[in-house]
Amino acid sequence: MNQNKRLKIGEGKISGYISIFLAIICFGTTICAYYPEYLTTADFRALYKPGYVKWAFLIVLTLSFAFALTSFILSKKTKLGFYAIILIAASIFLANGLPEYQEIDSKRFTIGMDWLLLDILISAVIFIPMELFLPKRLTQTKFHEEWRTDLVYFIISHLLIQVTGILVQLPAVLAFSNIGLSGFQEWIQGIWFIPQLLLALLVSDLFQYTGHYFFHKIPYLWRFHSVHHSTKDIDWLAGSRTHFVDLIVVRAVSFLPLYVFGFSPAVFTTYIVIVSFQAVLAHSNTRINFGLLRYVFVTPQYHHWHHSDDPKAYDKNFAIHFPFIDMLFGTYYPMGTTWPESTGLGDVKFPKGFARQFVFPFTKNPAENNEIENPSER
Repeated sequence: MNQNKRLKIGEGKISGYISIFLAIICFGTTICAYYPEYLTTADFRALYKPGYVKWAFLIVLTLSFAFALTSFILSKKTKLGFYAIILIAASIFLANGLPEYQEIDSKRFTIGMDWLLLDILISAVIFIPMELFLPKRLTQTKFHEEWRTDLVYFIISHLLIQVTGILVQLPAVLAFSNIGLSGFQEWIQGIWFIPQLLLALLVSDLFQYTGHYFFHKIPYLWRFHSVHHSTKDIDWLAGSRTHFVDLIVVRAVSFLPLYVFGFSPAVFTTYIVIVSFQAVLAHSNTRINFGLLRYVFVTPQYHHWHHSDDPKAYDKNFAIHFPFIDMLFGTYYPMGTTWPESTGLGDVKFPKGFARQFVFPFTKNPAENNEIENPSER
């Protein structure tokens, strides 16, 4: 039973945690600036204009100090603001030692710390206020029992962005680089941006639906996908809880057709942004149901039913973008305006912690650790 309570406005803890979070972003950015050839994503470096980066750094640093000061004023008990000040001071000290300009050597392998910092900053700015002011589960705290595990998944999946990219793209390059599709790909790229983007979303969703479906229906694949369903406290961060095998296979299934079709770089980049945002939104703990749009696009209510531990909702709502795909294939759950009472794997005894969850699917079947009569029907 989780004994943590939801944070309340006015206690100084919310501002304290925000100040520490922003201070960590600044400190991490400074470290990236010292070792850009190893800690930044090569494809993103051209977007980093020194002037913009410096101003963004100063703004985040100022906000961190302001929230730390607010934490001090609201509460003399919490030390969160003090810890943030230490990180702020360390960031300023290190930043003063940086050269005005430096050449960045290209390395064969890099760690995507810049991608991690950018994504967690943007996601937190959007989804933490949403879950704080418009939560669906009022008693669910941000610091639930397994939030550290979900954070580890988030960090690792972002730091290894190059590794996952290579594992996904390499098969496509080897299998489809010389199969005579240049004419078809040129025709695809000639389509206007908006309909080409919608087509990319549709094609990707159809393939990802298929992969998602098989991960539920094939017992051995379910071992890996069950890691994602093991969380009982669904929020924006919990969506990152995905086993590495599941992550690579699903990304390959959804990205390979985009490569084969030859969608333009602008469309592919926009698709990555949309799918990343929607994946986080679909798992967020917010009561927003988006009205009639919930029948057009996948929403939190829609995807929470996919995570429901109610047997009547097992193997439903597989789509990532468009609910009509589930309607077309008979896997749509008629949710109406209702939400699932609870989520997770029911009576399944699932290990805690990233390391144990990584090893678990290789050695054991989660279906053997529960009391459900037919655990494969999920």
